[in-house]
Amino acid sequence: MRIQSAQLAQHLPPQHALYVLAGDEPLSITEAKDRIRAAARQHGAQERASFTAERYFNWQQIAQFTQSFSLFAEKRLLEIHCPTGKPGVEGAKALIQLAGQALTDLTVIITLPAPDRDMTQSAWFEALTQAGVLIQLNQIPLNQLPQWIAERLAMQQQQADEASRQFIAHQVEGNLLAAYQEIQKLGLLYPPGPLAFEAIQQCVLNVARFDVSQLAEAMLSGDQSRTLRIIQGLREEGETAVAVMNPLVWLFRPLLQVRMAMATGQTESQALSQARLFGDRQTLVKRALTRLPQKHIEAALQKLAEIDRIAKGIAPGDAWLELSRLCTGIARTAKGKPAGQRVRA
Repeated sequence: MRIQSAQLAQHLPPQHALYVLAGDEPLSITEAKDRIRAAARQHGAQERASFTAERYFNWQQIAQFTQSFSLFAEKRLLEIHCPTGKPGVEGAKALIQLAGQALTDLTVIITLPAPDRDMTQSAWFEALTQAGVLIQLNQIPLNQLPQWIAERLAMQQQQADEASRQFIAHQVEGNLLAAYQEIQKLGLLYPPGPLAFEAIQQCVLNVARFDVSQLAEAMLSGDQSRTLRIIQGLREEGETAVAVMNPLVWLFRPLLQVRMAMATGQTESQALSQARLFGDRQTLVKRALTRLPQKHIEAALQKLAEIDRIAKGIAPGDAWLELSRLCTGIARTAKGKPAGQRVRA
Protein backbone atom coordinates (compact mmCIF):
# COMPACT_ATOMS: atom_id res chain seq x y z
CA MET A 1 0.00 0.00 0.00
CA ARG A 2 1.35 3.39 -0.99
CA ILE A 3 0.31 6.42 1.04
CA GLN A 4 1.30 10.08 1.31
CA SER A 5 3.15 11.26 4.41
CA ALA A 6 0.10 13.30 5.42
CA GLN A 7 -1.91 10.06 5.63
CA LEU A 8 0.43 8.35 8.10
CA ALA A 9 -1.72 9.27 11.11
CA GLN A 10 -4.48 6.99 9.77
CA HIS A 11 -2.09 4.06 9.25
CA LEU A 12 -0.05 3.92 12.45
CA PRO A 13 0.36 0.76 14.55
CA PRO A 14 -1.56 -1.39 15.29
CA GLN A 15 -3.26 -0.75 11.92
CA HIS A 16 -0.19 -2.13 10.13
CA ALA A 17 2.94 -4.03 11.09
CA LEU A 18 5.35 -3.30 8.20
CA TYR A 19 6.43 0.17 7.06
CA VAL A 20 8.78 1.10 4.22
CA LEU A 21 10.16 4.66 4.32
CA ALA A 22 11.92 5.49 1.06
CA GLY A 23 13.41 8.84 0.11
CA ASP A 24 16.23 11.34 0.33
CA GLU A 25 14.82 13.75 2.93
CA PRO A 26 16.38 12.96 6.35
CA LEU A 27 14.05 15.13 8.44
CA SER A 28 10.87 13.68 6.93
CA ILE A 29 12.16 10.12 7.36
CA THR A 30 13.18 10.77 10.97
CA GLU A 31 9.81 12.30 11.83
CA ALA A 32 7.86 9.46 10.18
CA LYS A 33 10.01 6.90 11.99
CA ASP A 34 9.47 8.66 15.33
CA ARG A 35 5.69 8.64 14.85
CA ILE A 36 5.66 4.93 14.05
CA ARG A 37 7.92 4.17 17.02
CA ALA A 38 5.72 6.18 19.39
CA ALA A 39 2.55 4.43 18.21
CA ALA A 40 4.20 1.01 18.49
CA ARG A 41 5.34 1.75 22.04
CA GLN A 42 1.88 3.01 22.95
CA HIS A 43 0.51 -0.38 21.92
CA GLY A 44 2.99 -2.45 23.86
CA ALA A 45 6.30 -2.56 21.96
CA GLN A 46 8.95 -2.42 24.70
CA GLU A 47 11.99 -3.84 22.92
CA ARG A 48 13.69 -2.40 19.81
CA ALA A 49 16.38 -3.83 17.56
CA SER A 50 18.08 -1.82 14.83
CA PHE A 51 20.21 -3.14 11.95
CA THR A 52 22.10 -1.30 9.20
CA ALA A 53 22.42 -3.49 6.12
CA GLU A 54 25.76 -2.38 4.74
CA ARG A 55 28.28 -4.45 2.80
CA TYR A 56 28.88 -7.91 4.32
CA PHE A 57 25.80 -7.58 6.51
CA ASN A 58 24.63 -10.96 7.81
CA TRP A 59 20.97 -11.12 6.83
CA GLN A 60 20.51 -14.20 9.00
CA GLN A 61 20.30 -11.78 11.93
CA ILE A 62 16.90 -10.61 10.68
CA ALA A 63 15.48 -14.13 10.58
CA GLN A 64 16.97 -14.93 13.98
CA PHE A 65 15.35 -11.87 15.52
CA THR A 66 11.92 -12.41 14.00
CA GLN A 67 11.87 -16.09 14.93
CA SER A 68 13.10 -15.61 18.49
CA PHE A 69 10.97 -14.75 21.50
CA SER A 70 11.62 -11.98 23.97
CA LEU A 71 11.75 -12.69 27.68
CA PHE A 72 10.94 -9.10 28.53
CA ALA A 73 8.39 -7.82 25.97
CA GLU A 74 5.33 -9.25 24.27
CA LYS A 75 5.66 -6.86 21.33
CA ARG A 76 8.84 -5.64 19.67
CA LEU A 77 10.09 -3.11 17.14
CA LEU A 78 12.51 -4.04 14.34
CA GLU A 79 14.26 -1.37 12.25
CA ILE A 80 16.28 -2.15 9.12
CA HIS A 81 18.22 0.58 7.34
CA CYS A 82 19.46 -0.29 3.84
CA PRO A 83 21.44 2.82 2.80
CA THR A 84 22.28 1.62 -0.72
CA GLY A 85 18.86 0.22 -1.58
CA LYS A 86 20.66 -2.86 -2.91
CA PRO A 87 20.29 -5.72 -0.41
CA GLY A 88 21.91 -8.29 -2.68
CA VAL A 89 20.72 -11.85 -3.26
CA GLU A 90 20.66 -12.88 0.41
CA GLY A 91 19.09 -9.62 1.48
CA ALA A 92 16.40 -9.87 -1.19
CA LYS A 93 15.49 -13.37 0.04
CA ALA A 94 15.41 -12.17 3.65
CA LEU A 95 13.15 -9.22 2.83
CA ILE A 96 10.76 -11.36 0.79
CA GLN A 97 10.61 -13.84 3.66
CA LEU A 98 9.97 -11.00 6.12
CA ALA A 99 7.17 -9.62 3.94
CA GLY A 100 5.50 -13.05 3.93
CA GLN A 101 5.48 -13.45 7.70
CA ALA A 102 2.52 -12.84 9.98
CA LEU A 103 3.98 -10.07 12.14
CA THR A 104 1.57 -10.43 15.05
CA ASP A 105 3.94 -9.25 17.80
CA LEU A 106 6.34 -7.19 15.69
CA THR A 107 6.39 -3.74 14.06
CA VAL A 108 8.96 -3.42 11.28
CA ILE A 109 10.36 -0.17 9.83
CA ILE A 110 12.57 -0.43 6.73
CA THR A 111 14.30 2.72 5.47
CA LEU A 112 15.60 2.97 1.90
CA PRO A 113 17.01 5.68 -0.38
CA ALA A 114 14.80 7.26 -3.04
CA PRO A 115 13.58 4.38 -5.25
CA ASP A 116 15.09 4.04 -8.71
CA ARG A 117 13.83 1.88 -11.57
CA ASP A 118 15.84 -1.18 -10.52
CA MET A 119 14.52 -0.99 -6.98
CA THR A 120 10.87 -0.53 -7.89
CA GLN A 121 10.99 -3.46 -10.32
CA SER A 122 12.67 -5.83 -7.86
CA ALA A 123 10.76 -8.72 -6.35
CA TRP A 124 11.74 -7.81 -2.79
CA PHE A 125 10.49 -4.22 -3.12
CA GLU A 126 7.21 -5.40 -4.62
CA ALA A 127 6.79 -7.91 -1.79
CA LEU A 128 7.36 -5.22 0.84
CA THR A 129 4.93 -2.76 -0.73
CA GLN A 130 2.28 -5.45 -1.10
CA ALA A 131 2.63 -6.57 2.52
CA GLY A 132 3.12 -3.21 4.20
CA VAL A 133 2.83 0.56 3.92
CA LEU A 134 5.15 2.48 1.57
CA ILE A 135 5.76 6.19 2.10
CA GLN A 136 8.07 8.10 -0.24
CA LEU A 137 9.73 11.03 1.51
CA ASN A 138 11.69 13.16 -0.92
CA GLN A 139 12.91 16.72 -0.80
CA ILE A 140 10.19 19.35 -0.88
CA PRO A 141 10.28 21.38 -4.14
CA LEU A 142 11.29 25.01 -3.72
CA ASN A 143 7.87 26.31 -4.76
CA GLN A 144 6.20 24.23 -2.01
CA LEU A 145 8.64 25.15 0.74
CA PRO A 146 6.92 28.44 1.81
CA GLN A 147 3.69 26.52 2.50
CA TRP A 148 5.62 23.93 4.52
CA ILE A 149 7.20 26.77 6.49
CA ALA A 150 3.77 28.28 7.17
CA GLU A 151 2.51 24.95 8.53
CA ARG A 152 5.54 24.56 10.77
CA LEU A 153 5.19 28.09 12.11
CA ALA A 154 1.50 27.45 12.81
CA MET A 155 2.47 24.45 14.96
CA GLN A 156 4.22 26.88 17.31
CA GLN A 157 1.41 29.46 16.98
CA GLN A 158 3.41 31.86 14.82
CA GLN A 159 2.69 33.40 11.45
CA ALA A 160 4.74 35.06 8.73
CA ASP A 161 3.71 36.83 5.55
CA GLU A 162 4.50 35.53 2.08
CA ALA A 163 7.65 37.64 1.68
CA SER A 164 9.03 36.34 4.99
CA ARG A 165 8.31 32.72 4.10
CA GLN A 166 9.95 33.17 0.71
CA PHE A 167 12.98 34.65 2.45
CA ILE A 168 13.31 31.65 4.76
CA ALA A 169 12.86 29.25 1.83
CA HIS A 170 15.56 31.08 -0.11
CA GLN A 171 17.98 30.90 2.82
CA VAL A 172 17.55 27.20 3.53
CA GLU A 173 17.01 25.89 -0.01
CA GLY A 174 17.80 22.18 -0.24
CA ASN A 175 18.15 21.74 3.53
CA LEU A 176 14.85 20.90 5.22
CA LEU A 177 16.54 20.05 8.50
CA ALA A 178 18.08 23.53 8.57
CA ALA A 179 14.64 25.03 7.87
CA TYR A 180 13.22 23.07 10.81
CA GLN A 181 16.00 24.30 13.08
CA GLU A 182 15.59 27.93 12.01
CA ILE A 183 11.82 27.76 12.61
CA GLN A 184 12.41 26.28 16.06
CA LYS A 185 14.81 29.15 16.77
CA LEU A 186 12.07 31.64 15.87
CA GLY A 187 9.79 29.85 18.32
CA LEU A 188 12.36 30.25 21.09
CA LEU A 189 13.20 33.88 20.38
CA TYR A 190 9.76 35.33 19.67
CA PRO A 191 6.30 34.94 21.26
CA PRO A 192 3.27 33.45 19.45
CA GLY A 193 1.68 35.67 16.82
CA PRO A 194 2.82 37.43 13.64
CA LEU A 195 6.55 37.68 13.01
CA ALA A 196 8.06 40.83 11.53
CA PHE A 197 10.17 40.43 8.41
CA GLU A 198 13.05 42.31 10.06
CA ALA A 199 13.04 39.88 13.00
CA ILE A 200 13.13 36.89 10.65
CA GLN A 201 15.89 38.44 8.58
CA GLN A 202 18.06 38.97 11.66
CA CYS A 203 17.44 35.45 12.97
CA VAL A 204 17.59 33.15 9.96
CA LEU A 205 21.03 32.28 8.69
CA ASN A 206 22.02 31.39 5.15
CA VAL A 207 22.22 27.62 5.52
CA ALA A 208 21.38 26.61 1.95
CA ARG A 209 22.71 23.32 0.64
CA PHE A 210 22.85 22.72 -3.07
CA ASP A 211 23.31 19.79 -5.44
CA VAL A 212 23.71 19.41 -9.18
CA SER A 213 20.13 18.19 -9.68
CA GLN A 214 18.96 21.60 -8.44
CA LEU A 215 21.32 23.25 -10.92
CA ALA A 216 19.82 21.32 -13.84
CA GLU A 217 16.29 22.15 -12.67
CA ALA A 218 17.10 25.87 -12.33
CA MET A 219 18.75 25.98 -15.77
CA LEU A 220 15.89 24.27 -17.56
CA SER A 221 13.34 26.44 -15.75
CA GLY A 222 15.04 29.53 -17.17
CA ASP A 223 15.91 30.92 -13.73
CA GLN A 224 19.24 32.66 -14.35
CA SER A 225 19.69 34.20 -10.89
CA ARG A 226 19.00 30.90 -9.11
CA THR A 227 21.30 29.07 -11.54
CA LEU A 228 24.14 31.42 -10.71
CA ARG A 229 23.42 31.23 -6.97
CA ILE A 230 23.51 27.41 -7.02
CA ILE A 231 26.84 27.41 -8.89
CA GLN A 232 28.31 29.84 -6.36
CA GLY A 233 26.90 27.75 -3.51
CA LEU A 234 28.38 24.53 -4.89
CA ARG A 235 31.77 26.19 -5.25
CA GLU A 236 31.65 27.59 -1.71
CA GLU A 237 30.70 24.14 -0.37
CA GLY A 238 33.94 22.76 -1.77
CA GLU A 239 32.68 20.94 -4.86
CA THR A 240 35.08 20.68 -7.79
CA ALA A 241 34.16 21.97 -11.22
CA VAL A 242 34.51 18.43 -12.61
CA ALA A 243 32.07 17.06 -10.01
CA VAL A 244 29.51 19.66 -11.07
CA MET A 245 30.19 19.30 -14.77
CA ASN A 246 29.97 15.50 -15.09
CA PRO A 247 26.25 15.19 -14.15
CA LEU A 248 25.53 17.87 -16.75
CA VAL A 249 27.29 15.73 -19.35
CA TRP A 250 25.14 12.78 -18.25
CA LEU A 251 22.10 14.98 -18.85
CA PHE A 252 23.04 16.43 -22.25
CA ARG A 253 24.44 13.28 -23.87
CA PRO A 254 21.22 11.24 -23.57
CA LEU A 255 19.25 14.39 -24.40
CA LEU A 256 21.08 14.59 -27.72
CA GLN A 257 20.54 10.86 -28.24
CA VAL A 258 16.79 11.31 -27.68
CA ARG A 259 16.66 14.28 -30.07
CA MET A 260 18.45 12.33 -32.82
CA ALA A 261 16.25 9.26 -32.28
CA MET A 262 13.11 11.38 -32.55
CA ALA A 263 14.47 12.91 -35.76
CA THR A 264 14.50 9.41 -37.27
CA GLY A 265 10.82 8.89 -36.49
CA GLN A 266 10.82 7.38 -33.02
CA THR A 267 8.25 8.57 -30.53
CA GLU A 268 9.37 10.43 -27.43
CA SER A 269 8.60 7.46 -25.18
CA GLN A 270 10.52 5.08 -27.46
CA ALA A 271 13.52 7.40 -27.57
CA LEU A 272 13.53 7.88 -23.79
CA SER A 273 13.33 4.13 -23.20
CA GLN A 274 16.14 3.42 -25.67
CA ALA A 275 18.31 6.01 -23.90
CA ARG A 276 17.50 4.29 -20.57
CA LEU A 277 16.10 7.43 -19.03
CA PHE A 278 13.74 6.94 -16.11
CA GLY A 279 12.54 8.77 -13.03
CA ASP A 280 14.01 12.21 -12.33
CA ARG A 281 16.40 12.09 -15.29
CA GLN A 282 13.50 11.42 -17.65
CA THR A 283 11.62 14.38 -16.18
CA LEU A 284 14.61 16.67 -16.73
CA VAL A 285 15.13 15.46 -20.30
CA LYS A 286 11.45 15.94 -21.14
CA ARG A 287 11.66 19.49 -19.87
CA ALA A 288 14.82 20.13 -21.89
CA LEU A 289 13.14 18.81 -25.05
CA THR A 290 10.56 21.58 -24.78
CA ARG A 291 13.15 24.30 -24.26
CA LEU A 292 16.46 23.55 -26.01
CA PRO A 293 17.06 23.09 -29.77
CA GLN A 294 19.52 20.44 -30.89
CA LYS A 295 22.18 23.00 -31.85
CA HIS A 296 22.21 24.33 -28.28
CA ILE A 297 22.57 20.81 -26.87
CA GLU A 298 25.51 20.06 -29.19
CA ALA A 299 27.14 23.39 -28.30
CA ALA A 300 26.69 22.68 -24.59
CA LEU A 301 28.43 19.30 -24.92
CA GLN A 302 31.33 20.90 -26.81
CA LYS A 303 31.63 23.56 -24.12
CA LEU A 304 31.55 20.96 -21.33
CA ALA A 305 34.40 19.10 -23.05
CA GLU A 306 36.37 22.35 -23.12
CA ILE A 307 35.61 23.02 -19.42
CA ASP A 308 36.79 19.49 -18.61
CA ARG A 309 40.17 20.22 -20.20
CA ILE A 310 40.43 23.51 -18.29
CA ALA A 311 39.49 21.86 -14.98
CA LYS A 312 42.18 19.19 -15.50
CA GLY A 313 44.85 21.78 -16.36
CA ILE A 314 45.16 20.71 -19.99
CA ALA A 315 43.82 24.03 -21.34
CA PRO A 316 44.12 27.56 -19.89
CA GLY A 317 41.18 29.33 -18.28
CA ASP A 318 38.87 29.42 -15.25
CA ALA A 319 36.65 26.31 -15.20
CA TRP A 320 34.15 27.81 -12.73
CA LEU A 321 33.81 31.00 -14.76
CA GLU A 322 33.19 29.06 -17.96
CA LEU A 323 30.74 26.76 -16.17
CA SER A 324 28.83 29.79 -14.87
CA ARG A 325 28.66 31.30 -18.36
CA LEU A 326 27.45 28.03 -19.88
CA CYS A 327 24.75 27.38 -17.28
CA THR A 328 23.39 30.93 -17.23
CA GLY A 329 23.40 30.92 -21.04
CA ILE A 330 21.32 27.72 -21.07
CA ALA A 331 18.97 29.26 -18.51
CA ARG A 332 18.62 32.38 -20.69
CA THR A 333 17.75 30.20 -23.71
CA ALA A 334 15.29 28.11 -21.69
CA LYS A 335 13.59 31.24 -20.34
CA GLY A 336 12.50 32.18 -23.83
CA LYS A 337 10.73 28.82 -24.35
CA PRO A 338 7.55 28.37 -22.29
CA ALA A 339 7.10 24.95 -20.73
CA GLY A 340 5.24 22.56 -22.98
CA GLN A 341 6.14 24.42 -26.20
CA ARG A 342 8.08 22.01 -28.38
CA VAL A 343 11.14 23.55 -30.01
CA ARG A 344 12.48 22.55 -33.39
CA ALA A 345 15.54 20.38 -33.55
